Amino acid sequence: MHGIGVVGASYRHASAEQVARFAIPRGEVEARLRELRAALGGSEVLYLSTCHRVEVAFALPDGPALDLRPLIFRTLLQREPSNGEASATLRAWTGEAAVEHLFLVACGLDSAQAGEQEIYVQLRAAWQAARAAQTTGPLLDRIMSEALAMARHAHRLQTHRAPSLADLAADRVIAHTLPAHAPYYVALVGVSPMTRRCGERLGERGLPLLVVNRSLDAARGLAGDLAARAMALDEFREAPPAGCAAIVCATGASEPVLDGAALARLGEPGRGASAKRPLVVDFGLPPNVDPAAARAAGLERIGMDDLVLAAREERVAHLMRLAPVRAAIDERLVRLRSELAARAIGPQLAQLRAEFERIAAAEVDRLLKGELHDLDEARRARLADWATTLAHRLAHLPLSGMRAAAEHASAEATDAFFREARLHRASTPKSETP
Repeated sequence: MHGIGVVGASYRHASAEQVARFAIPRGEVEARLRELRAALGGSEVLYLSTCHRVEVAFALPDGPALDLRPLIFRTLLQREPSNGEASATLRAWTGEAAVEHLFLVACGLDSAQAGEQEIYVQLRAAWQAARAAQTTGPLLDRIMSEALAMARHAHRLQTHRAPSLADLAADRVIAHTLPAHAPYYVALVGVSPMTRRCGERLGERGLPLLVVNRSLDAARGLAGDLAARAMALDEFREAPPAGCAAIVCATGASEPVLDGAALARLGEPGRGASAKRPLVVDFGLPPNVDPAAARAAGLERIGMDDLVLAAREERVAHLMRLAPVRAAIDERLVRLRSELAARAIGPQLAQLRAEFERIAAAEVDRLLKGELHDLDEARRARLADWATTLAHRLAHLPLSGMRAAAEHASAEATDAFFREARLHRASTPKSETP
């Protein structure tokens, strides 16, 4: 695990605006992934962006992961960080701490709404994007596969419906539409896990839905699942249907998808569902609706910071219910540590066993050329087999000890053993940056 690292920003220590600074426009992800890989010296790399986090995971195959916050900052923002700026704005995890972090993220335990399952889809998509860009490799692929498998197991362990920020958004929309007069509808702008989850919750309450997307075909796909209408984004901007009670935006756009003119049309008297103007819920990172433009149009906007703040009130209760998932993660980390540690020193262990066999064979050969030179072929073969068996048994203790040392002791200790045994292995210390 020593070669795995994660650098990023999330709701835990930064505002939505601060996190959005590190977001890569969707159309640039493949090129920027390759740029990140080059900046990291050819390491394996993955980029994850959600409504409240941006993180870069990487794997260094030939050495321990380091605190690469300045390098990641420079690559994502295309400028040098000022003194201490990278450390202040980004967080870093290395070694086993990085693997644990990825497991927690995949299972939703690090999400603003603890236990939410949309992150699974987002993390899987991020991995697929990195594989398509050919920036992952065997080590990062193994860790991501383990993290997603852990997430699927966590979903099975949960005994209650996993919460989501989308649920909070849906509750706010429902409360806003209660005094609305029919006919009215809620517009879902963007085809994403968040708009889908909101649509499902709102559909359960019988609210009419309109799916809006840049691609009309994609809008029709989600609309079909939600028994909703569909509309192209350009058409919605120019002529939004009357009766809009609320707008839920969750797209990967790098700039607002509804500008001031479109918001002004939505806020026109008589176009809303009641005397109230439409409520705007914005999951975008960066924002899909500019806060100043929403205020200018007289529309209430709920952004990520508002939703994260609301989620904090219930976070501890959700984490208590997720205790079995936390325990399962700890158990899986122990097994994975053992497996990866054994794999890392596997070649040296094989050399050690072969050295025991070589010494035993050399001693048998010396005996057969000397005092036991008169043994017949059958006895010579039996003696050679006995020596091989003895070599295996004698090697078992140091081999078992080295497997345990690789898992629990410092890398310096195992390196010292291999150096004395003249079995070279590159130094692989674990490191962790809080």
